[in-house]
Formats: sequence, C-alpha cells, structure tokens
Amino acid sequence: MTALWTLSLLLSACLFRASCSAPAIPRPPRSLPPVRGFNNSGGSLSVDLPMALRVFSVDYHHVQAPFEIVLWIMLASLAKLGFHWSGRLPAVVPESCLLIMVGLLVGGVIYGVRHSAPPTLSANAFFLFLLPPIVLDAGYFLPGRLFFENLGTILWYAVVGTLWNVLGIGLSLYGLCLLAPGSLGDISLLHCLLFGSLIAAVDPVAVLSVFQEMHVNEQLHILVFGESLLNDAVTVVLYKLFESFLRMPSVSGLDVLLGGCRVLVVGMGGLFVGLFFGLIAALTSRFTSGAQVIAPLFVFLYSYLSYLTSEMLHLSGIMAIVTCAVTMKQYVEANVSERSNTSIQYFLKMWSSVSETLIFIFLGVSTIQDVHMWSWPFVCSTLLLCLVWRATGVLLLTAVVNKLRRNTVTFRDQFIIAYGGLRGAICFSLVFLIDDFPKKRLFITTTIVVILFTVFVQGMTIKPLVELLDVKKEKGALPSVSEEIHSRLIDHLLAGIEDVVGYWGQHYWKDRFDQFNVKYLRRILIREDHQACSSILRVYQELERQEQRGDEDVPPPVVTRSHGRPLLPQEMDSIRCILSTNLQNFSNKQTAAYSRHTLHQDAGSRKPLHRHQSLEERSTINTQGEDGEFHDSRRVRSGLSRSHTVGSVSPRRLLLDSSAPAASPQIADPRTAKKKLAFVLECEKQQ
Repeated sequence: MTALWTLSLLLSACLFRASCSAPAIPRPPRSLPPVRGFNNSGGSLSVDLPMALRVFSVDYHHVQAPFEIVLWIMLASLAKLGFHWSGRLPAVVPESCLLIMVGLLVGGVIYGVRHSAPPTLSANAFFLFLLPPIVLDAGYFLPGRLFFENLGTILWYAVVGTLWNVLGIGLSLYGLCLLAPGSLGDISLLHCLLFGSLIAAVDPVAVLSVFQEMHVNEQLHILVFGESLLNDAVTVVLYKLFESFLRMPSVSGLDVLLGGCRVLVVGMGGLFVGLFFGLIAALTSRFTSGAQVIAPLFVFLYSYLSYLTSEMLHLSGIMAIVTCAVTMKQYVEANVSERSNTSIQYFLKMWSSVSETLIFIFLGVSTIQDVHMWSWPFVCSTLLLCLVWRATGVLLLTAVVNKLRRNTVTFRDQFIIAYGGLRGAICFSLVFLIDDFPKKRLFITTTIVVILFTVFVQGMTIKPLVELLDVKKEKGALPSVSEEIHSRLIDHLLAGIEDVVGYWGQHYWKDRFDQFNVKYLRRILIREDHQACSSILRVYQELERQEQRGDEDVPPPVVTRSHGRPLLPQEMDSIRCILSTNLQNFSNKQTAAYSRHTLHQDAGSRKPLHRHQSLEERSTINTQGEDGEFHDSRRVRSGLSRSHTVGSVSPRRLLLDSSAPAASPQIADPRTAKKKLAFVLECEKQQ
C-alpha cells in the first residue's frame, strides 16, 4: 500500500516537472556535418576536427504528448489500485471522492511549483474522448427488461423533471440578481437560464460510482441511473439552445417555438442515428465467422461512429451511443464467439473505468485555478436551490406517476432519488464553454462548489442514509433458469390477459415486438447456425454468458461445498456442452413449440373472434341474450385459446357441449359413450 502511494507521488512529481517544462521550440533543420578538411564559415581551406558521435541524448519534446498521457493514466490507475488496498477506507469514502482528493493534491503541487494554474480538462477532450466510453459501457450493459418496463417513469423524470429544475433554478437566480443589483445586476435572464441548464445536469459518472457500491434494489437503481443518463442529453440540448439565444440580438416568440421543435429534433435524431448504426453493427457481426479476432472491433467502431455522426449533425450524441449499444447487444452476442464476447465486456469495463478515473482526477486538478470569483449570496443560493427544486420536482412528479404504476415508488426511494442527484464533469465542462462575460468566473466557482458538495457531502452520506432508511437491496445471486422461465410465463400470461380485456399495455406491445424480432430481425441479423431453436436454450445460453462474465457488482451466493475435488475447466466445458446438446435434443423430440400467434394453422377457415372490448360491454351483451345463448357462449369461451384472432375450441368440449341439450337425464348407453370417446381421441391425434 505504501509503495503504491509512493509511486503515485513520484509520478505526480514527473507530471509537474513535465508541465513546468517550456513549450517546444521549433528546432532549426539539422545542417550537414562539416566535411573533414574544410571550413564552412569562409571559403578558405582549413582542417577541422570531425564532429563527435553522441552516445546518449534526450529528446523529450519528441514524445511529450503521449508520455504525459501515459503518466496521467498511470497515476489514475495507481490511485484507484491504492484505494482498493486501503483497508476500510472504501466502506466510508466513495471512490470518486478519493480520486478528486488525489487530483487536488497533484494540482496543488503543480501550482506551488509553477505559481500558475495547472492544466485543465478541455471540453472537447471530455466530450469526444472521455465521455463516450462511459456512456457506451452503461448502454451495453443496461438491463433491458428493467429499463423498458420503467421507460415511461424514466422519461418523465428526465424530460419533465429536467425542465422543472432548469426553469426553477434559472428564474430563482434571476430573481436573486434583481434583488442585488449592485453585485449581480449585470447577469441577464438568459445567462441565468443558461447556468440553470448546466447546473441541473445530473452526472451519470458520479451516480454510477456511488450507486454501484451500495447495491440498492434494481428498480431504484434503474430509475436513478436511467434518469441521469437521459438527463444529460436533455441538459446538453437545452444548454445549446440557450447559448444560441444569447448570441441572437433579440428573441421572439417564434424563436422559442422553434427552439422547442429543435429539442425534439435533436433528441429523436440522435435516437434514429443510434438505431441505424446499431443495426448495421449487428448485420456486420453476422459475417465475422471467418475473422473472429476483429469482431469486437466493430462494436467499438460503430458505437463511436454513431456518437461522432450525431455530434457532427448537432444531434444528441449520448442518445445515439446508448441506442446503438442497446440495439446491437443481443445480436452481436449471438453472432460472435464466447471469447469475443469476453473481450468486448472486459475492454468496455477497462475503457470506462480509466475514463471515469481520469475525469475525477482532472476535476480535482482543474479546481486549482486563478479565475475564481466569490459571491456568498449567489453560491449559497445556487446550492440551496439545486436541493430544493430537485426534491420538490421528484415529489410532485412521483405523485403523478404513482397513479399509473403498479409498483409504486415508495417515499424512501423518492428520498434517495432526490438525494442522489450528483453533479460532475458534465456541468464542469459546460461552464468553461460559456462565452466570456463579466460574471463567467463566478459561474465557474459556483459550479465547482456544487460539484464538490454533491460528490463529497451527498456521496459520502447517501450510503449511511440507505442503511438508516432500510432501503431494499438487490438480491445476491443471479437468476436461475427456472426463474427466467417462470418470468417469461408470467409475461405471456399478462399479455394474454391484456388482449382478452382489450387493454394494449406494455406486455401486449412487448409481445408484439418479440414476435417481430423472432420473425424478421433475428433471421436477418443472426447467422443461421447460431439461431437457437428453443427459447429455453436461449435462456440457458444467456445465463451461461452472465455466469462466465462474473459481474463484480453481484455478491457471490453462499454455496455449501462438498468434500470432493473441484471440477476441472475441461470438465465444466464438457458439462455445459452436454447440457446444451440435451436441451436441444429434448426440444427437437417434443412437439413443436407454439405461441399464441402460431397456435392454429387452419385459422383461415374459422371465424375470427373480435377482441378489444371492455368487460362491461361483454357483460351487457351476455345479459341481454337468452339463458341458453349465455350458457353456450360460456361453454365455447371456456375452450378458447390465447390466440389473437382465432377462437379454437377443444374437440372433446365441443362434442360434449353439442350432445348436452339432447341428452336425457338417464345414464347413456356405455357402447355409445365408448364410440364417442374413441372419436374424440382420434380427433385429438389428427390435430
């Protein structure tokens, strides 16, 4: 542990020595060595000594840029390694706080030696190189089921909640500026709204670094993380919109209307760009069977290309790269080999971890600046307004959305959502992009104070609050095959119930998309030899990939060990191969699997059953009919299947129902009953 910190200090010394070095001076072109026996200064002939050959030389300016980049990455990695070897410190202080403290230390050393500001993290370097890996990792490993089940709530928080915070903070700060015209009178309304748009940005990097260490329940985690992920896209769009308004001589009502349309175009444009590149990446991975080595490369290239294309078109790059990652994941995993999947997963984790570490260290380094301007009313009011407007927004928006949710968001979860709005590098990078005006330094100082307060105070106290409030935690073990099968059974059951009662809910549309995916997308985007014929086999393969990935965030379940020897890796591979083969053979030997879309092939000859009527209308129609018709409809409906438009009736039930009115109360002839039973069995065999 001591050696790691010593090495970190040595690297920081190298860094500030490198930063203290003078900028590279253009060297004159090297002249040819003088010819022996001649003097080049004059035209006369004279004998000169030959130039001595240099045995050792130093040319730092030739490797200055890559050398300093490697030193920064090495310092960040050693700081993170030392953090995890520091005993009980990770249980008390979040990793992001320690990395910022390391950055403050390095920045202070550089400032003390140079007596000038240390190098800062530029906005272009952040948005083009450091942010995309983190967002790509978050989108690729996004729990799709949880995300889409809570998509409405996430969008409600991200879009409406962000507008609430931006307008609330901006208008409140403008009111404060009107109350203090002496010191804050030169801040306009658009400047306040611009500052409100950047200070309302909840940073997914800071949220991930804190919430991954707490292991809160899945619903709370996806609400906080999904809201922070989409919140960035909305805040960046609003920031650019208010920045455009500031550069205009005057703003009219038409400009505001066009600005609202621009927000929609930017968001939806990024969505479609990401969807396009995601499908192209999935289609490309289908033809990588002969070159599996470069298969992971297409995942990174197409994702980064979607981000750059969106930024080039002034669309939302965050929306594009998240959509691209979510779209291509299931098809890429089915096309590439297990080794390629492992390479993709570990490279994404490593890339995002390095970017996250560099961001927090540069946050600390960039805090040591000469451009600070302090104003107690403005700084304290901004900090208080950020807490108040986020808390009121979460309470009001949750009160509305709980009326539409089956699993309501509890008050404890609402408190964690409001308290977990951490700020980070997003707003720090945006504040440096503001055009120069007299109070820009005040905006920079206030942003740094808000970031340090949320990361240190809220980030360090949120874990004890989760324990104190007894917030529900996630379960430790991965889901089993039985749990996944029962979960899918419940999904089909709920989709059938929604279809029967005439309600087009999320299960109905999910079932529709699954049918479209299996019928068209998987056939086009996945190789034929990798298309699993059984859904049970696909579930098994997915769980096997999760087990091989070995998520570090999930604590291992408690397993009672036997006294026998552990299985060898070759034996485990053999067992997996046997299980996969047996599941495939079992699926082939049994009757063909069916869904409610392919239950009956002779649907054309039967009368379709028109659904999507309310229960009230059906009860009214049934009660108005005669008793015989009511009983007949109940008997026929009891034999209906889950098919959408085809009402199939069991042959046994139809035969018995048709003979029921004509039957006498006396016992029927045994020979006649035997013949009827044989006829029913023959009909079932033919089906």
